[in-house]
Amino acid sequence: MKASFVSNMSLQNAMRLTVSKAQKEMVQLQEETVTGRHADVGATLGAKTARTLNLHRDLQRMEALKSTNALTTQRLAASQEALGKMSEAANGAMEVLIALSGITTADQLELAQKNMGNALSTFTAAANTSFSGEYLFAGINSDVIPFKDYFEGSPSDAKTAFDDAFFTHFGFTQTDPGVSSITPDEMTAFIGDLETSFMGPDWQANWSMASDENMQSRVSTAETVQSSTNTNTNGMRYMALGLVLGQELLALGISEQTRKTVSDAAINYMGRAVSGVDSERSKLGISESRVTQANVSLNAQITILGTSIKDMEGIDTYEAATRVTTLESQLSLAYTLTSRIQNLSLLNYL
Repeated sequence: MKASFVSNMSLQNAMRLTVSKAQKEMVQLQEETVTGRHADVGATLGAKTARTLNLHRDLQRMEALKSTNALTTQRLAASQEALGKMSEAANGAMEVLIALSGITTADQLELAQKNMGNALSTFTAAANTSFSGEYLFAGINSDVIPFKDYFEGSPSDAKTAFDDAFFTHFGFTQTDPGVSSITPDEMTAFIGDLETSFMGPDWQANWSMASDENMQSRVSTAETVQSSTNTNTNGMRYMALGLVLGQELLALGISEQTRKTVSDAAINYMGRAVSGVDSERSKLGISESRVTQANVSLNAQITILGTSIKDMEGIDTYEAATRVTTLESQLSLAYTLTSRIQNLSLLNYL
């Protein structure tokens, strides 16, 4: 007859291994329940892991584009608001000029001149609108104030250029009594020279520091849009010209016919300004529409990519939760059995 030693050590070790394995699996299942995806995607998918990484990269790129599109939308909205203020100022100035017909009293002329100055100040403030630390109408020179203030300085470059042009053309200053002798033809010739100056390189020397190249924003993987304009456009040049004519010449001691020449020219330039500014608004409106369409496309792509990723990496969260509950019950039972096994000893029965 052979005697064998009986020990509960093997049972305890087996139970510990079971508990350890269950705990590890439960941690993994709890993570999967929260994230909705495999805890170790690489181990689960194997060779397919490269594909899911590519999908994640594409998804991040789509989401980044959508985020930048939100900023582009805000930039375009701010630009539209500023251009709207310019258009309102131009229309208001044109109404003042039209109403000025036949007015010769000094008080009324000074009031009209003041209105022109206020419109020019409004135009300057709108032209120098900034968004997120960048000037909207500076083109690619977004860190530079695009439009010089006509009234700032002693005097400003633009004011000095106008005074010099007036003196060069007529041979006397605006305060000289000789202004009363200026004929309509002479004033027409002066205004024509002034227009040539405004539409040429003198504009950027005296008025604008903006770049002719506008800001472009990428709204999709294959499309960019113009996301602002600049103060070198014809509409803004004509607006400055018309307002300066009204500011500088309307209240001079010139004849009624010469003043009518100034008023008619200013009205003409303000009409061109309104058309030019509204044209820029239309261009930016097209950009806004393209951004909206791009976002629709991006949302569709994000949905498709998200679904593809979920199909590859996703798990059944309900099944995982049920498995966690089952493991919790098994662990509880294992703890109970381990405790009882540890209490098994021959000493308790001797």
